[in-house]
Amino acid sequence: MQVALFQPDIPQNTGTILRLCACLDVAAHIIEPAGFPVSDRHFRRAGMDYLDRVTIMRHDSWSKFEQWRSEKGYRLILFTTTSPGSYLDYRYGADDILLFGRESAGVPDEVVAAVDARVVIPIKPGLRSLNVAVAAAMALGEALRQTSSAS
Repeated sequence: MQVALFQPDIPQNTGTILRLCACLDVAAHIIEPAGFPVSDRHFRRAGMDYLDRVTIMRHDSWSKFEQWRSEKGYRLILFTTTSPGSYLDYRYGADDILLFGRESAGVPDEVVAAVDARVVIPIKPGLRSLNVAVAAAMALGEALRQTSSAS
């Protein structure tokens, strides 16, 4: 199981997600450009000393990430607010990559067209979305539960 962040723009969320990945022994991917430098103090503070304990792969662009992914043969599962299918009903595989979009804009149409599946975390009607770090924790927890990959 792996987590990918498409052009993240809030350093605290990215640091929190990388800390989550470190604790659950899950590789993380950052698809550039990110909206902050890795030296950002908010990013470092949220990730704490866990940033040295997570496998992070940085990809210069969406196209480079897609090239890498297609060579490896991994499925890509997009978590989005615009999917009719619940993340709880999806059947994950141990080699899946869970993709989360920018906090401010999600992902562009070309990314949506390239994914293998789109799922949503259902929330109360009238509310926009969950914090991306909370969504990543929920998604990763369910995917690991299904695949029995959790330590």
